[in-house]
Amino acid sequence: MIPSYTIGTSGTPLLGETIGACLDRVASAHGGRLALVSRHQGRRYSYAALRADVDRVARALLSIGVGRGERIALWSPSRAEWLLVQYAAAKIGAILVTINPAYRRAELEHVLRQSGASALFSVRRSQAHDHSALLADLLGRGAFAGGGRIASAACDRLRFLISLDAGEIDGALSWDAFIAGGDEISAQCLREQEAAVQFEHPACVLYTSGTTGRPKGATLTHHTILNCGFFMGERLRYTADDRICLPVPLYHCLGSVMGNLAALTHASAIVLPGDAFEPSTCLRAVEADACTALYGVPTMFISLLRHKAFAPDVVRSLRTGIIAGAPCPVDLMREIVSTMHMPEVTCCYGMTETPPITQSAPEDPLELRVSTVGTVHPYVECKIVDPASGAVVPRGAAGELCARGYGVMRGYWSDPAQTEQAIDAQRWIHTGDRAVMHEDGHVSIVGRLKDMIIRGGENIYPREIEEALHAHPKVLDAYVVGVPDAEYHEELCACIRLHEGMAADDVEVRAHCRERLAPYKVPRYVHFISEFPMTATGKVQKFRLRDIAIAQLGIR
Repeated sequence: MIPSYTIGTSGTPLLGETIGACLDRVASAHGGRLALVSRHQGRRYSYAALRADVDRVARALLSIGVGRGERIALWSPSRAEWLLVQYAAAKIGAILVTINPAYRRAELEHVLRQSGASALFSVRRSQAHDHSALLADLLGRGAFAGGGRIASAACDRLRFLISLDAGEIDGALSWDAFIAGGDEISAQCLREQEAAVQFEHPACVLYTSGTTGRPKGATLTHHTILNCGFFMGERLRYTADDRICLPVPLYHCLGSVMGNLAALTHASAIVLPGDAFEPSTCLRAVEADACTALYGVPTMFISLLRHKAFAPDVVRSLRTGIIAGAPCPVDLMREIVSTMHMPEVTCCYGMTETPPITQSAPEDPLELRVSTVGTVHPYVECKIVDPASGAVVPRGAAGELCARGYGVMRGYWSDPAQTEQAIDAQRWIHTGDRAVMHEDGHVSIVGRLKDMIIRGGENIYPREIEEALHAHPKVLDAYVVGVPDAEYHEELCACIRLHEGMAADDVEVRAHCRERLAPYKVPRYVHFISEFPMTATGKVQKFRLRDIAIAQLGIR
C-alpha cells in the first residue's frame, strides 16, 4: 500500500533572493527586453526602465516615512503603477496589502484596520464604484490634513493617501507629487534599505476572496511568492521571449504571483489588456502584442470563445497559459487547446494561503489535465489525510489535502487563532479540500469538505454532480448547493446556466442525472440562472447562490 504522500523534486534549486534583488539581477542581464505593457494606459517598459521607475517609487516611499515591516495598501484595478508599487515595496521591505477594487466600505475598513496599513494607494474611481467618495465617507471629511496626510479614527494607523491617477482623490497626495518627494532620498540610502531586507521577510498580505465568509490576510514571504512564481514559469517553459496576457486582477495571487513573478523570474513580459476583464480588449491584446500565454478562470475562457470578435487567427500567437480558480470541464479544455492554439495550457491548484502547490505539465494528456490538478511543485510536501483521525490514507483514497514547505503562508496576519486552525504544530496547512492522490502522484480535487451536503445521512460532494451536469450538451456551467429540507435536512439544488439559445427544463436535467448518478445524488431542485454570483476572480460564491436559489424557488 503506497501512502498518499509526496514531495516535489527538481534539479533546479530554490531561489534564495528577495524580489527586489531578483528585479535588479534580471534588469542587469535583460535591460533592453520588454517587461511590461499597459495597453489601456499606452505605456511600455523595458526591464531597465521598469527598474528605474521602481527605484523612484521606492525612494518616494522612504520619503513619506514608510519603512521595513510597515504595511502599504493598494486599492486599484490593473495598471502599470500596480507593479511599480508592488516591486518598490519589496525593495524597501514594506509589506504590500492588496485590496479588491470591488470592496465596499465595510470590507475596505476591515482590511485597512486589520492589516494596520500606514499608507493607501488608490485610484479615483474604478468600474466598481467611486473610490474617492467611499474614502471620504469612511475616513470622514475632517480626516484630510493636506498633502495626503490622514488622521482618522476609523482607520487610526493610516497616515497617507496617494492617488494613482490623474483624476486626483480629494485630500490625497498626487502621484506626481509623491514621486517628486523621492528625489530627496539618495540612491545610497535606498541601497542600504534594500540590504536589510531578507528573503524570509513578509512581502505581502493577500486577503482571501470571501467565497465563504469574512476575508483573512494570508502573510506570504519573498521566498514563498518568488519561488512559487519561478516554478510556475519553469513548468510553463517561460523564456525571455514569452509575453503573458494577464486579464486577471493583480490583487489576486493568480495575477501578482503566478503572473508578475513568473514573468520576472524568467525575464518574460506582462501585458495588461485593460483595468478589468473584457473579452474584446483581451483578444486585441493577444493579437497586437503577440502574446504567447494567457491566464484566466474557466468563465473567462468561455466568454472569450463565445465573443463575436473571437477567431482562431486572432490568438494564433498563443502557446500556453493557466486555467485556475475553478474546475475546467473537459469539453472546454479541448476547445481551448484546439481553437485557441494553447496545446501547452496547464491547470493548477492553490489557495491564497498556498499559491500554487500543484500544477499539470504541458506534456500531460488532455484528460489528465482536466481530471487532476497535476503533480506537486518542487520542494513542496503534500499528503492526503483522513479528516477525522489525521492518518495518511492510501493512494486512490479520498481525504483532506494538506501541504507543507516554502509554498505555505506564514500565517494569517495578526490572527493567531485562525492561523492555528489552518496550520498544525508540524506546519501542515489543512486546505479544507477533499482530494485523491493517484498512483503516479497526480492529485485530483473531488470537493470541498465544507461543501459536503448531508442528505438523509448520506454524504454527498457537489463536484461529482457538477461534472455529470457539465456532460449535458445544453449546459454551459453548473453548480450544486444544499438547501433546507424538513425530511432529509438538506436537499440538492442544481443551479444551471444554459448555452445561449438553448432551452431545457428540470425534468430533462433530472433524467440526464439519473443516467449517471445514484438516485440519492439526483437534484430535487433545478434552478436556471443567467449568471452566477462571483468574486472578482471568477470564483462562484456558493453561499450567495444558495440564498438566491432558496428565495427564487420559494424553498422553506
